Amino acid sequence: MNRLYVLSIFLFILLLPKAYTQSLVTITVENKGNTPRTDEVISIPWPSLMAIKPNIDTANFSVLNVATKEKIPFQFELQGKNTIQHLLLQVSLPMQSTITLSINKEKSSLQATKTYGRFVPERKEDFAWENDKIAFRMYGKELENTPKEMAYGMDVWVKSTQRMVINERYKRGRYHENLGDGMDYYHVGLTLGAGNIAPYLNDSIYYSRNYVRWKILDNGPLRTTFQLEYDDWDVAGKQVKATKTISLDAGSQLNKVQALYSYSDTSSLPLVVGVIKRKDPGTLLFDEKEGIMGYWEPEMGDYGITGVGCVFITNPTQMKLTNQQLLTISPSVKNIPFFYYTGATWNKAGVYTSADQWFAYLHQFKNHLNNPLLISLK
Repeated sequence: MNRLYVLSIFLFILLLPKAYTQSLVTITVENKGNTPRTDEVISIPWPSLMAIKPNIDTANFSVLNVATKEKIPFQFELQGKNTIQHLLLQVSLPMQSTITLSINKEKSSLQATKTYGRFVPERKEDFAWENDKIAFRMYGKELENTPKEMAYGMDVWVKSTQRMVINERYKRGRYHENLGDGMDYYHVGLTLGAGNIAPYLNDSIYYSRNYVRWKILDNGPLRTTFQLEYDDWDVAGKQVKATKTISLDAGSQLNKVQALYSYSDTSSLPLVVGVIKRKDPGTLLFDEKEGIMGYWEPEMGDYGITGVGCVFITNPTQMKLTNQQLLTISPSVKNIPFFYYTGATWNKAGVYTSADQWFAYLHQFKNHLNNPLLISLK
């Protein structure tokens, strides 16, 4: 073998694309549905990847779209543990299409933060969180010391930017004003707000007090997950304890909520998810068959319009309207988490600007839950 031939082979190998020479695992994602999937976060169990390629170096790790050569945003999800539980990827696929991704052994570029949350001790123990679409907060124990401000439910902070803004808003202390990126004008009061959950017996909502302990399980860049714990309280003669685990993915208008209620006896505990109703007429959606509750609020002057929606995994018992709230009532099983999705949008963000568009999003969201993207590894 002459030296020129050996040199040619060496140069050929050297000039091969890095993605080809350093590919560790190939991931195929398929969308069999008739709607596109845009900026959707998918989850791959980490043990499944390790079974194909043990000892993956997470310090030299990137994900590439094989066809376009674009880098794919990713996150190592811990779920509060010391080891990786899932690989999260954010992907977009046209309807009836497939993409191929490769995990490569190379340094990843700096990734944009698309979700974020934190405890806010400087504002009466709020817990606030956001993604690139919308922001929320839940109220802590300290707020109970100011009865005029007391609130039970989930609050919405509307946004018109993809940036993370909650830290800026708390720092300047003017979050009730729109300074160009949205604001807090949503009213919660002594209701469930934008989709909080509580026990429901004898046509009465048994509100807990505000949360007393918090824990962040993951904090971006693609998914933020945290837990809120509540002290025991009396629910029609029984002592009940609650833990809520809330996740928000990049690109989504809706949070995933896991509510776990513990109590001593064996009786059932119906639950209710509620959305506060405004005085002026809005547009309502009660779809018990599909498990979707939606509300397009009346316009609040220059503030604009907030749309709120809840999507249920299991069929609810009943949906109804009261003087104060839209309610969805569902059965639950003792010591078994109850899952649902809740969230919001703002017409001034320019994405969903009518009730029809917002309700179509909620139906599409449910359809995508029922028809997940198909993922295969090799």
